[in-house]
Amino acid sequence: MTTTPDLAGTTRTDVAASARGLTKTYGHDDNVVHALRGVDLDVPAGRFTAIMGPSGSGKSTLMHCLAGLDAATSGSISVAGRDLAGMDDTALTLFRREHIGFVFQAFNLLPMLTAGQNILLPLELSGRPVDRERYDSVVAVLGLADRLGHLPSQLSGGQQQRVAIARALVTQPAIVFADEPTGNLDSEASAEVLGHLRRSVRELGMTVVMVTHELDAAAYADDVVVIHDGAISAHLTEPTHDELVVALRRTVATS
Repeated sequence: MTTTPDLAGTTRTDVAASARGLTKTYGHDDNVVHALRGVDLDVPAGRFTAIMGPSGSGKSTLMHCLAGLDAATSGSISVAGRDLAGMDDTALTLFRREHIGFVFQAFNLLPMLTAGQNILLPLELSGRPVDRERYDSVVAVLGLADRLGHLPSQLSGGQQQRVAIARALVTQPAIVFADEPTGNLDSEASAEVLGHLRRSVRELGMTVVMVTHELDAAAYADDVVVIHDGAISAHLTEPTHDELVVALRRTVATS
């Protein structure tokens, strides 16, 4: 597990990513948009966290800042015990390559490569050796053993997304960010992919942060962060479906 300073300045070993006083604004003067408004958040290590909220709530902006894809206007962010604000563009690119995995709506698989080749591509690009035990474990957890020789065009949407997840996991990142990973899938394939994401946390010890606006998707997570108008309105642990509904209703009622 990683270590991250907490609010009192002591060291915690159960936090994969942390934000303090995080703000993000776009535009200037009368056209300014406050996407994030002083967000404080700890992402627990070794758990599946969902960030949910309506369109325009700031959930994707929060993920992009935590993942180092977008610079915050103010506040601090640490991932795997490292302060992202202290890195220049080159250092940040290298850090993301080594410590952060990404899964997006668009599977972004190379069509001329097999599933197995797509999974190993990040390791080849970075010149890192293949940990065959890790590769086999990821493939097994995601149920891809009999699909490794298939091209993306020969796979269903759910299978392609599982290949994309395996590609993110095989490098053993400190944290994996998934941005609406089931947005292009039907309900059956979505349930399949979400189940495999949860298995990757349970069986591989991964930390997964998923952005979603779907209640059914968030129900697969261990922790759910509800964001509205750039601020966190609820942070639930092991929520039931009914608790999620209540939290969302309260968010709407106070908006």
